[in-house]
Amino acid sequence: MQNNNNFQISGFIAQDAQIRQFTTASVARFPLAVARTEKQEGEEKRVSAIMRIECWRKNESTADFELLAKGNRVAIDGFFKPEEWTDKDGVKHNHVILVAKSVAPVEEKPEEKNAGKEGK
Repeated sequence: MQNNNNFQISGFIAQDAQIRQFTTASVARFPLAVARTEKQEGEEKRVSAIMRIECWRKNESTADFELLAKGNRVAIDGFFKPEEWTDKDGVKHNHVILVAKSVAPVEEKPEEKNAGKEGK
């Protein structure tokens, strides 16, 4: 059985990325707004969520960080990274970080551009 620990997702950057530089690498952390349509009680409703994304690059390879501005629509390929820690009271915690391996712009289709203008 193959171990698949990866994801592909697209959405809108909800807030400009926070970027930290270290000696040899940089990390960008940002929220990604994702949505889908589902049927609830016979009606279609749009359900949204915010995903926290982390993107590591060597300092000389941070060109795709320019895409990480609020409102940009991006496609991300990545993997899940579990993280565990114990707080000062001895309580164990854990969560999963979504780590982006690649980030690419998603161009709006002509009908999406027109739909946005009609709603204004």
